[in-house]
Amino acid sequence: MSTFSSEHSRSKAPIVIVLVLIIAALGAGAWYLHPRFEADPPQISLSPNADVIGLAPLELQVTDKGTGLKSLSAILSQGGTDQRLALEHFSQPVGEHKVTVALVKVPGVKEGPAVLRVTARDASLWRWFKGNETVLEKNVTIDITPPTLDLVADDRYVNFGGVGVIVYKPSPDTATSGVKMGNYFFPGFAGQIKDHPDYFLALFAHPYNAPPDTRPTLVATDKAGNTREMRLAYELKNVKYRKSTIEISDNFLQNKIVPLIEDIAARQGTPKDQFIAVNKTLRKVNEDKITEVTKQATPQMLWKDAFAQLSNSKVEANFADYRTYTYKGEAADNAYHLGYDLSVTKNYPVEASNAGKIAFAGPLGIYGNAVIIDHGLGLFSLYGHLSAIDVKVGDSVTKRQILGKTGETGLAAGDHLHFGIYLAGLPVLPVEWWDQKWIDDNITPKLEGRSGQEIAEAQQGKGKVKSKRRR
Repeated sequence: MSTFSSEHSRSKAPIVIVLVLIIAALGAGAWYLHPRFEADPPQISLSPNADVIGLAPLELQVTDKGTGLKSLSAILSQGGTDQRLALEHFSQPVGEHKVTVALVKVPGVKEGPAVLRVTARDASLWRWFKGNETVLEKNVTIDITPPTLDLVADDRYVNFGGVGVIVYKPSPDTATSGVKMGNYFFPGFAGQIKDHPDYFLALFAHPYNAPPDTRPTLVATDKAGNTREMRLAYELKNVKYRKSTIEISDNFLQNKIVPLIEDIAARQGTPKDQFIAVNKTLRKVNEDKITEVTKQATPQMLWKDAFAQLSNSKVEANFADYRTYTYKGEAADNAYHLGYDLSVTKNYPVEASNAGKIAFAGPLGIYGNAVIIDHGLGLFSLYGHLSAIDVKVGDSVTKRQILGKTGETGLAAGDHLHFGIYLAGLPVLPVEWWDQKWIDDNITPKLEGRSGQEIAEAQQGKGKVKSKRRR
């Protein structure tokens, strides 16, 4: 190789090294800055996402999974005037942000059409360093007037743990309505009242575990979320529920409790731990399942007249008995007994208490093999501890149709039927539904469209006739 070529190669080497370094620096910079140039815009959601906005709070939720949010604004345009609902600038980008807006606190808002515009921008360097922008524009109607309620017929007396019945008329703009009692909600149903398709019928309960001075509220809510409430008044008739103590035997633990325990570790626990695993933990799972099934109401009345007690049966345990279970003289756990135990001969045919549709049929933990019938309007009946089931989910059944046979599956100490009545997920006093007079006095007149005043006058008239006969 010539001296000239060698010197020429040596003179090129620094240039190549510099170029390599420059390319590497540019690559590293591109690799580092690439996420800052992401092109995915922010996402905007509204809750409730309705065409009508009212007094209920409106929640704006904005998310950006890339560089994060840089700014957020919400404007309500109405009659040529813009009302600023929200304006946020973030010094440090955030991945998610929520804003709750209450129109009642925004001055100048009126009922009528409006345009809601929500704008969100992220911290990306895309679009010549301006970032990605999302604009959500929605035509809405502002409605801040709650619906109206007219109570047509109510109940003057309600049993503690029992059911009350009301008829009411909500305004046409009502979206949902019913009776609220603590954490329970009992929906109203239209189309049940003779000659009054716009009237609603609601069955509600005074829960067996609610304070005596608690009273329910009739509630109506429109599409905009505006709510009207009306407190219901009645005289609560006391029903005395028993308290009992039951001793747990080792034989009961081995033959009934342990086979129901699914957790292997729990099976290795003390007798008290084993009992609690079933009586508390499994019971809660089973009752949650019953609640799930009995909240799926059919909006039509499927039953007629009084419910039938299992023929030739005797009540051995009552509704809402508060039981304390003891083991070797010490308290182990407690629970409410939420139905009636009906004793008959072994493997006795179990009859449907009234017409309806089978909502559940199968194993149900402590209740053993069980059947649940949907009678419509939120009313259900439960049949537990069966030795055999002769129906399946979806079957329509008639009053006194055979569902299966009694047994001692689940937590039953002997062959019997556990019978329960549920209303919108809540266990209620079953004996009322066996009483035709209670049906005639509390339900039938309301289905016929009589007002509360007419029902009261008719009942007073019956009282006078009875008193004369006694004299």
